Amino acid sequence: MKNKRIITVAIDSPAAAGAGTQAKLIAKKYNLLHLDTGKIYRYIGYLRLKNNDKFTYGLIKNKISNLKLKNLKNKKLLTDETAISASIIAKDLKIRKIVHKFQQKWAYNPPKMYQGSVLDGRDIVTVQVKDAMFKFFITANIKIRARRRYEEYKKLKKRISYSEVLKSLKNRDKSDRERKHGPLIKTKDSILINTSKLSKKACFLKIKNIIDKKLKINGNI
Repeated sequence: MKNKRIITVAIDSPAAAGAGTQAKLIAKKYNLLHLDTGKIYRYIGYLRLKNNDKFTYGLIKNKISNLKLKNLKNKKLLTDETAISASIIAKDLKIRKIVHKFQQKWAYNPPKMYQGSVLDGRDIVTVQVKDAMFKFFITANIKIRARRRYEEYKKLKKRISYSEVLKSLKNRDKSDRERKHGPLIKTKDSILINTSKLSKKACFLKIKNIIDKKLKINGNI
């Protein structure tokens, strides 16, 4: 059952555009539950690697129904191997339906300590939270996104070149746009935020102004 009295924020974005960072800032400012939906697929991808022959829809349903948000903070979900596994299982419609139910639950009925929810991913506005109070499409120039991701990898002491990161992002973008289920697209009612020339703070202030204006009109603040 949907609780439409809460604040719901939906963010779609290509990889490395800064959506995750902004979602965390929004969650902190407005006391919202933050759900990084990509991490759910990584979690299932990790289950696939761990369980191999025992990896079934039944296992997935059981694990997802008992999934705690703290489970999504496991550093093993950040490995390349897990990412590849996640990209494979994310194409499975049955798995997407299982994940959809989980995301709907947290989006519309977050714990009472929260004022609402903010979800970021690839198909949040288009599939997961279609009637969100706030809908954003956050993007940036692909070369800038590649540079950001490359700097992240350098901090993690990962041996990879900028050109390899750029090529990887181009492939990821193509895959996200062309996938059969929940492709990455900007809807007409999504507010476009291009972070190419914006600092994290400037981007957040831009989003905050949009949210505050609507909340004030609706009498929420």
